[in-house]
This record gives sequence, structure tokens and C-alpha cells, in this order.
Amino acid sequence: MPFEKLKIRVRAIKLDSMALYLAFLDRRTPWYAKAVAIMVVAYAVSPIDLIPDFIPVLGMLDDLLLVPAGIILARRLIPKHVFEECRSRAEGYDRAKTKSAGIVAAAVVVLIWILAILLIVKSFF
Repeated sequence: MPFEKLKIRVRAIKLDSMALYLAFLDRRTPWYAKAVAIMVVAYAVSPIDLIPDFIPVLGMLDDLLLVPAGIILARRLIPKHVFEECRSRAEGYDRAKTKSAGIVAAAVVVLIWILAILLIVKSFF
């Protein structure tokens, strides 16, 4: 039974992540909420973590704590009626579109990380 609760929670996090993306696109969302929302979504789809996943326990702990905490913060910053509307739209989203959008988002995040690393390396040399 605990595994079923975990699966439900993971689905809710995926749904909220999609809703955050939709709220980011919504013009009724304040700029500061958009900034938090896009950072949470970028971290969720980023293949690069704060603590690498190969480190036992701690590697998974950052994903288990940071993403839900970021979702909670972003949800509080987004007007309630806007988030609820985005959440209901996220429930009806086509899974194929979501998967291809996730691949594009991950590619963009990887490119941003590469550019950041190149800028850091360039500044030292």
C-alpha cells in the first residue's frame, strides 16, 4: 500500500509541474511567480542535479525535497484561480505532446548548463 501512495504523489507532482509550465505561459501570472515556476520546472526536467543521483540517499533526497518545495512556493505565488485553471488544463494534456515538450525542455536546460560552464571556464582562463 505505501507504494501506491507514492505513485499517486509522483503523478500529482508531474501534474503540478505541467500546471506550473502552463501558469508560466499565462499572462495573469505575476512575473515573480513565473520566475519561480520556470526554475522549478527547469530543475525538474534537468538531467543535472544539485546533488548527483549516484550518491546514495542524498542524490535522491534533493529531488524529493526541492521539487515539491518549489512547487509549493510557486503555487502560493500564483493566483489560486489561475493555478486551478492551469491544473485542470494539465489533466487534459496529450501525453505525446508532453513527452516531446519535456525532451525539448531538457535539451534547452542542458544547453543552458553547457553555456554556463563555458562562461565559468572562460572566466578562469
